[in-house]
Amino acid sequence: MITSIVLIKTSTDRIPEIAEQIAAIESVSEVYSVTGAHDLIAMVRVARHDDLADVIPGHISKVPGVLSTETHIAFRTYSQHDLEAAFAIGLDA
Repeated sequence: MITSIVLIKTSTDRIPEIAEQIAAIESVSEVYSVTGAHDLIAMVRVARHDDLADVIPGHISKVPGVLSTETHIAFRTYSQHDLEAAFAIGLDA
């Protein structure tokens, strides 16, 4: 699974509507409204690298009100859940 973090600038008067439209796109797992230089952050998870082209420029960038996107592809994922599972290996309940 390939995970990408998409930073999105939008028309500020339509952030909630744009976020809902992006969240409805297949392969978009979450959309966050955030502070800072970008308005939204979308998490995109796809099976193949080539699928990112279908999702990001093919769908996200075409949502009315999306002004620009910046995509970051994750090399590796670390989470508290993963750490807890790793430390629990071999332990009996």
